[in-house]
Formats: sequence, structure tokens, C-alpha cells
Amino acid sequence: MEITANAIRQSPIKDGIAGVASRALAALDHYAVPLLDLAIRLYVGSVFFLSGLTKIQSWDTTLALFENEYSVPLLPPQVAAYLGTFTELFMPVLLVLGLGGRLSALVLFVFNIVAAISYPDLSPAGLVQHQMWGALLLVTLLHGPGKLSIDHAIRRRFGLSH
Repeated sequence: MEITANAIRQSPIKDGIAGVASRALAALDHYAVPLLDLAIRLYVGSVFFLSGLTKIQSWDTTLALFENEYSVPLLPPQVAAYLGTFTELFMPVLLVLGLGGRLSALVLFVFNIVAAISYPDLSPAGLVQHQMWGALLLVTLLHGPGKLSIDHAIRRRFGLSH
């Protein structure tokens, strides 16, 4: 029995492997971007939320830092401490849920810039971290929170276009 090239191209094994590969690629196409959107929101949200938790663990220390270390422009230190802590505890929750995703990304993006310029002793490595967080927040700000978000569910529920 002679096996021809045509017979190999049409074999059930090859069709099975090609079918599995095709379905796997289709699943990646369907889920990769929404999962990446969610991963970005989870990562950046956790960074800011954990920072907020640190601030409320020792409020006296937080106030001292805002009075002596951080130079937040235009705000008295105590007001800056309250606003900063609130922002770090509230906005990441919205970001992770994808509720007002673009707005929460914008608020955290601006907050991130203020934080980076308000700390005069920020190391080069710290600056790189702030730049990375800013870039990731820009993804959500420009692209939206994605399909795995409350914003998307609301749009689908009420038939609103993206």
C-alpha cells in the first residue's frame, strides 16, 4: 500500500490535530484579551490598594510622612493624606471590578503622577515602577476595562454600544 502526500493531508489524525489547534487558537483569540484586561486591573489595583492599607495601619505615621516627606502640590498635608488614602482604597476596588473602569483608571493615573512628583527621594527603580503602573493604567483608560467587567455587563444588559 502506497501512502501519497494527498492521503497524508486528508488523514483523520492530521484533521484531529488541526481541529484541536484551531479550537485552541480560537479560544485564545476569544479569551486572551479579556483575561489580559482583567490581569492588568488586578495587578495595578492591588498595588494601589495595598499602599492604602499601609497608610491606614499607622495613621500617625501617614500624617507625618505627608507633613515631612511628601510635597503634594496645592494641598495641605492633612487633606492630602486623607484624599490620597481614600483614593488608594476606593479607586482600586472600582478598577478591579471594572465599574467606572475608565474613570477609575484616569483618577489613579493622575494620582500616580502626583505621587511620583511629590516624593523627592524617589529612586530610579521607583520611578520605573510608577512609569509601568502609568502605562498599564493607560491601557485601561484608552481600551476600557474589557469584557470581564461590570461596565461591559451593564452595556450588554441595556444594549449600549461600546
